[in-house]
Amino acid sequence: MPRGLMIAAPRSGSGKTTVTLGLLRAFRRRGVAAIGLKSGPDYIDPAFHAAASGREGVNLDSWAMPPELLGALAADATAGRGLALCEASMGLFDGVPAPPGRSGASADVAAALGLPVLLVVDVSGQAQSAAAVVKGCAAYDVRLRIAGVVINRVGSERHRRLVTEAVEALGIPVAGALPRDDTVALPERHLGLVQAGETEALEARLDAMADFVEGRLDCQRILALVGEMNLPSQSARSAALRPPGQRIALPRDEAFSFIYPHLVRGWRAAGADIVAFSPLADQPPPSDCDACWLPGGYPELHAGKLAGARRFMQGLRRFAETKPVHGECGGYMALGASLVDASGAAHEMAGLLGVATSFAKRRMTLGYREARLAADGVLGPAGTVLRGHEFHYATIADKGSDEPFAFVTDAYGGPSQAAGSRRALVTGSFFHAIAEA
Repeated sequence: MPRGLMIAAPRSGSGKTTVTLGLLRAFRRRGVAAIGLKSGPDYIDPAFHAAASGREGVNLDSWAMPPELLGALAADATAGRGLALCEASMGLFDGVPAPPGRSGASADVAAALGLPVLLVVDVSGQAQSAAAVVKGCAAYDVRLRIAGVVINRVGSERHRRLVTEAVEALGIPVAGALPRDDTVALPERHLGLVQAGETEALEARLDAMADFVEGRLDCQRILALVGEMNLPSQSARSAALRPPGQRIALPRDEAFSFIYPHLVRGWRAAGADIVAFSPLADQPPPSDCDACWLPGGYPELHAGKLAGARRFMQGLRRFAETKPVHGECGGYMALGASLVDASGAAHEMAGLLGVATSFAKRRMTLGYREARLAADGVLGPAGTVLRGHEFHYATIADKGSDEPFAFVTDAYGGPSQAAGSRRALVTGSFFHAIAEA
């Protein structure tokens, strides 16, 4: 049975990613078959986990995924691996109003899978008070066990000693201390980290993280903290979304890469073939495919190049005459009439939907969404309920006259609203689907 550990923190920005990536690469160098898991809907971190460990992981989301699906995905991802490190999202207990175990909080995932927690605590600006934070986390949720602590952004040896003694007086071991060091941080842009495939000298950066972590944390002690995972022996529910076709054209380049690994894995397990192509290389969707899925990404950073990619645009339009095309977020923007980039320049897009989007006036839209499909399509028949996530800075300058793709509600009981666009065989929205409800 695989063993695992959740790497979490009381709040965002505490150093979870540095610790997770450093440990994944350090264990890999030691010959430990480790794999990275990601709690929550972040679609960038899993690619870094894969680069650090050499093994593709999976997202696990307690709000968007039914419990049986979450367990099945975890079991599938960890099969044959000796160790799973699950990186939490935000603060350990941060989620949305929901029934027990379904809030989207990383604590729910840890409880469901029986993962002990390694808590990363940013101790800048405090000393013994950090122990009170640790004690609060240990007592807050009786389902969890805080197995150990990593103290981060330590200012001096005296600072380290004060914090360590206070935390260990609680009976919780400190597995090491990290100083403040911005040189090991990964570059960021408006949706979080720069994508793994774009990060300059990624291998060297990951090795530097491993050196940084391995030299200051007791990796053997951390290995001793892991626990046997609570995984199902089998599950009737292992597919999150039905395949949109038998042969699926799926872009993979710097403009379009935000697709959850569990979706692609599930489509393949259901017998579908995935055929990659690159819009930025001016490649059209292959004509022998029977569906095209345009995922999210950064089309706003490449709008001029996409607008000038005639073979791609003409091929996409021809494809859509007889076969379904669906776009999520960035893919939705590319399917629209136009896209205004951050400089205010307008670029003609595919025109398969009437929506016009703009990045000139950024406004962050973020949160869980439940979508009920407005009509039959590649994601299911009308009325199918999907759960997913929305995260973008683009705004809609003109929604056009198309019919809606779905009727969407948030996780806080807000009113249902028409969202996205639908025209003939083409659909799209800012919604990233994670699983059928």
